[in-house]
Amino acid sequence: MMTGSGLRTLATAEWPAGSEPPRIAGFVHSDFNPLVAAVAARCLEAAPEPEPDTALVLVTDLGDVDSAVHVAKAVDGGSRVGPLFFFQSVPNAVLGHIAAKWGLSGPVSCLCDAAAGLDAARGLLGDGDAARVLLIDVSGGRATAVLLAGGTP
Repeated sequence: MMTGSGLRTLATAEWPAGSEPPRIAGFVHSDFNPLVAAVAARCLEAAPEPEPDTALVLVTDLGDVDSAVHVAKAVDGGSRVGPLFFFQSVPNAVLGHIAAKWGLSGPVSCLCDAAAGLDAARGLLGDGDAARVLLIDVSGGRATAVLLAGGTP
């Protein structure tokens, strides 16, 4: 993930495709949300020091496709859909989980492409809405995360 000018990288992390992330209580069926949480944890663990004023920006072009397909098949077949699927159908739900676990108090958002994610990070840092931004990009079973701050070191 390229960060471009005006942003300083504090930590990075990856979760490779084909590697199963640890399960998260309250998130069922798919690896999407556990993948987001796992790469976020790796990146935050690599950070120089904790900073509660950290925003979370998730970039995903399709979101949790596996869960969406599961729900669609259940609805089409007249089956009951579990209540957790409603909760996890919003990509920001896992960002709330990450914020609570790591004590982060910055804004959260989900966008559909990397350029929009970088623009959001620049805006959040430039406007003083957050001291740092954890930018997470998920696609094709692979996730990357970068912890950003404004300016130069």
